[in-house]
Amino acid sequence: MGSVHAYETKAGKKLYRIIYRRPDNTQTQERGFARKRDAELRLAEVELGKAKGDYVNPADARETISSIAAGWLTAREHVMKPSSYRPVKSAWETHVEPRWGARKVGSIKHSEVQEWVSELARDKSATTVLRSYGLLAALLDVAVNDRRVSRNVARGVTLPRKVPKSKPYLTHQQVQTLADASAHPTLVLFLAYTGLRWGEATGLRVRHVDALRRRVSVEENAVMVGTVIHVGTPKTHETRSVPYPEFLALPIAKLCEGKSRDDLLFGDGRLHMRLPNSRDGWFAAAVRRVLDDEAKAAAEAKARGGKEPARMPRVTPHDLRHTAASLAISSGANVKAVQRMLGHASASMTLDTYADLFDDDLDGVATALDEARRAAVVAKVLPRSKSGE
Repeated sequence: MGSVHAYETKAGKKLYRIIYRRPDNTQTQERGFARKRDAELRLAEVELGKAKGDYVNPADARETISSIAAGWLTAREHVMKPSSYRPVKSAWETHVEPRWGARKVGSIKHSEVQEWVSELARDKSATTVLRSYGLLAALLDVAVNDRRVSRNVARGVTLPRKVPKSKPYLTHQQVQTLADASAHPTLVLFLAYTGLRWGEATGLRVRHVDALRRRVSVEENAVMVGTVIHVGTPKTHETRSVPYPEFLALPIAKLCEGKSRDDLLFGDGRLHMRLPNSRDGWFAAAVRRVLDDEAKAAAEAKARGGKEPARMPRVTPHDLRHTAASLAISSGANVKAVQRMLGHASASMTLDTYADLFDDDLDGVATALDEARRAAVVAKVLPRSKSGE
């Protein structure tokens, strides 16, 4: 067992220290306790930690967050996709390192983490806050596992809620109108009717097209990180076969003409098509043309006293993936088929992402239950009338 001792500083102030043995039987001490009670509580904490096997050496708690982050980030860089690693590295450099980099892991308090999270939430999006907080919490988890601290003080703080944005869905006619206004109509139609991500579609090669079955094999993903396109496996690291409608058979066949099996399906066959700029790229220009035409049509309808036509929502190339899910579900596709088409890890993920598209199914459940009850319940037999009446 350890012991508590009083001592005086050079200034004549009375303080307390504790002396105890580490698990390796070497003797050490901790000084600077203002009250004997505080020293006794710390000694009890030490003895309990030794008994439970989770003793933390105060010297190890002096490791800085930056020191732990160096190894953690290096390890993640080799296992994460570039598109996933970049926002993590950015969160570290922009939000975590400036505030916590020089701090010793043992000096960080729960209240400080909560204050930092609240400050970030005032100016930054929930996504940015959650990513930055998650990084700090992960680094403190490493400190806990390395026995530098006994617990992760970042856990349990109040975090902002991430409110999902409403997804824009296009109708068949709106998809066609957008494709007609686009510089790459086949690509627009392909994205809207297969649900492939931009990198998956632009990573397709001629050899990935099965014209007889009207399917493409998704094996590569060309993602632009900054100004560099990184080619790797699909997001889930698994290949999948995705069908395309018959009306796309001829346009896709034309894209294959004059190309070798290893050439890219979309574009010139050699260079991957870059994601168009969200402001002045060809896709944004097509959206603007459609919206301008619809605005003129609406103004004319209003002038004639007629009903204004429905407007197309403003969309991005990725929004066409949501449209593909919507069109597939409205055509009667079940959730497992949509899951496989979109490349989701599970059917529950598809349901969570597109729960709003299955609202009609709830009405169908009520209707089916009503019909089943009517068929199962025997109608009441009217009582027989008395003879002579």
